[in-house]
Amino acid sequence: MEKLTVLVTDDDKDIRDGIEIYLRNEGYNVLKAADGVEALTLLEQNEVHLIILDIMMPTMDGITATFKIRTARNIPIIMLSAKAEDTDKIHGLSVGADDYITKPFHPLELLARVKSQLRRYVQLGTYSGNPQKQSKVEVNGLSIDLDAKEVRLDGEIVKLTPIEYKITELLLKNAGRVFSINEIYELVWNEEAYNAENVVAVHIRKIREKIETDPKNPRYLKVVWGIGYKIEK
Repeated sequence: MEKLTVLVTDDDKDIRDGIEIYLRNEGYNVLKAADGVEALTLLEQNEVHLIILDIMMPTMDGITATFKIRTARNIPIIMLSAKAEDTDKIHGLSVGADDYITKPFHPLELLARVKSQLRRYVQLGTYSGNPQKQSKVEVNGLSIDLDAKEVRLDGEIVKLTPIEYKITELLLKNAGRVFSINEIYELVWNEEAYNAENVVAVHIRKIREKIETDPKNPRYLKVVWGIGYKIEK
């Protein structure tokens, strides 16, 4: 298998170089950028499989860069920030980040998150307890092509982030079944759920904005109060 490339974007050179050492030791190719503008340029010039992106940077911050990246690309984004408040985390996730880690962090934790995101991105997702092998699933005009990893609404491709895709895939492949917030988090993020409610809710809201004509009165992605979410058959 070809080496995967990670783009590390941080205005602190020591942090960039430190992350690079750990990533290269794990066999990844590494590109480095000092701000969002440089990161976007490198993305245009190289095949990148994952981005590590600091929030607070000069010239172009991580939030703005993520928003621009998401207009055209669905590669995983892990955000870095010195801020630990939930509002900052939710803000990052709401514009399209897939994960979030607060500085200072242990390099091995960052590596674990990188591996987890790349595993979902490179390989087709398979969920325990789901024996279905279909290549395509459709529910009332909302369809998913599991080979192409595409979601379509009435024939038109819906641009989803990797995490949004995985949530949609899980719910569509199991249409009619209600998944709790913790179940969604553990199946999609592949880790134990901890304070998962806000994180899952942000991604559900973003999915609704993309697949629902009226997100406040959803046709597809329904909440079952006190239990969780499902896609209506």
